[in-house]
This record gives sequence, C-alpha cells and structure tokens, in this order.
Amino acid sequence: MKILVAGASGLVGSALIPSLESDGAEINRLVRSSPKANEIEWHPNHGGIDATRLEGFDAIINLAGENIAEGRWTDEKKRKIRDSRVDGTHLLSEAIAKLATKPRVFLCASATGFYGDRDDEFLDETSDSGGGFLANVCRDWEGATESAAKAGVRVVNLRFGPILAREGGMLGKMLTPFKLGMGGKVGSGKQIDDVVGASKLALPDESIHGPLNVVSPNPVTNEEFTKTLGEVLSRPTVMSIPAFAARLAFGEMADEMLLVSQRVAPKKLNEAGYQFKHPELESALRHYLAE
Repeated sequence: MKILVAGASGLVGSALIPSLESDGAEINRLVRSSPKANEIEWHPNHGGIDATRLEGFDAIINLAGENIAEGRWTDEKKRKIRDSRVDGTHLLSEAIAKLATKPRVFLCASATGFYGDRDDEFLDETSDSGGGFLANVCRDWEGATESAAKAGVRVVNLRFGPILAREGGMLGKMLTPFKLGMGGKVGSGKQIDDVVGASKLALPDESIHGPLNVVSPNPVTNEEFTKTLGEVLSRPTVMSIPAFAARLAFGEMADEMLLVSQRVAPKKLNEAGYQFKHPELESALRHYLAE
C-alpha cells in the first residue's frame, strides 16, 4: 500500500510506520517544515495544503495533535489541543473529499476521552459521548472526518487511551517515581504493540468503519494496575495521590485524565477476530520493561 501519514513522529506513528514499512508499504509523511523525499508540506493551523499532492494514496492516516499531557491546561493550551486535532482533520477530510482518485480508507486518531467519566458503566463503540472538555474535543475531532465519509471514503476513528510503551506515553512517565518507591494509583492503558496491530487490521478490513475502541480486552482498575506494576518492578506502591492534591498539581487535567473512570471494551476488534499480543497486564508490563 501507498500510505500518507500525519503525526508520523509521535508515539504511535514512530511505532506504526516501521511496522508498515516492514510489510512493504510505501510511506509518505505530512510535515510542517521544508519537505524532503517522500514528504508533503502542510500547515493545518492555517489551512495550508496542496490537495493535488494527496492523489494516488491507498490510505491516509492522521495521528497529529498537541500533546495533552505536557504542561497545565491553560486556555491557550486547551485551544491548541482542540485546534491541532479538529482543524487538521477537517483540512485533510475536505481535501480527500475533493480528490479525483480518493484513498480507500482514512484512519484518524481519536480517544476514549469521547466517553467522559462513566464510573463502572460498560462502554463500547455504540455508547454515547460523555461530558467534559476531552469529550467535546473528541466529538468535534471525529465530526471533522464527515466530509471524507460523505464522499464515500471508509473512515475509521481510532479511539486511543493512555498507551503502554517504555519509550514514551503513560508508562514512560511513570517509571522513575515507581522505581523510587513512590508509585501511586494511576490509570490503565493499552499496549503499543496492539495499537499498531489494531491500526494495521483496520487498513484493509472493509467491515471496520466509524469508531474503533483500541483498548485492552481485560481492563483493570487503578489499584490493580498500580499493584501489578509495583510487583513487576519489585517496588512498593503504598502511596496514593488524593484528588485535591492531583487537582492542585495538574488543574483541570486531573479531572479529565487522572481521576476519570471508564470501562471501555474493544467490541469491534473482538468481532473482527483480532488476536491481542498482550491481553493480560502483567505479561505486557514484563514485555515492555524487559532489560
């Protein structure tokens, strides 16, 4: 396949692209700097893209977006979080819709933040959106793919949550405090290998369209995750950050990311027969933390 990727340098893109290339795919990247070979320049914040350069791709993958876990959520930060996702996706979707030869599929990142804080409610791709800033962003983010879908392109909205990967994401940020014996309750997540695997499954599978929960088949509570990670690292996990302290330290981000509760199931992946590489948390952690 000939594939165009936006957000290629992020955590998911950095893992997905080498895997696609190893399968023989030809990868081109959308970049905001002066383009090199196999790169196309775009400026999503200013609506700048040469749509004619998008002709001839079998698939377009959009993984671009401001890092939501970096820095406090000021009004300006929240604007960047939203605009970097919604504006860029809308620009790509509009350009795709106008192509003479359209890609067979448009994969666009989204997030399980779509569901909001839902306690122990069982959630799958048919569940309604929740409330809060991230839920609103995700609704607009997915809505921005509408032009491509209406033009007949198969659109898949990849609803990601916190990702387990040693080199970055949630797990990368947690290792230092846990190794120092300062581990406290944290959110659960999914593994980067299965993020890559699920994304690759969605590329050719025409039965997959719309929202796709890319989450573990065996979700765990904060307490279970913390205990398991502590056991894998042979470190105590006796500390827990009170809600008020989390809000003091992280502001609005605490309520939207650290204190939120969701029970999200990968219904469509299960129906498609996807075989998870690391379905159990302990084996996944031991895999990623192996020296």
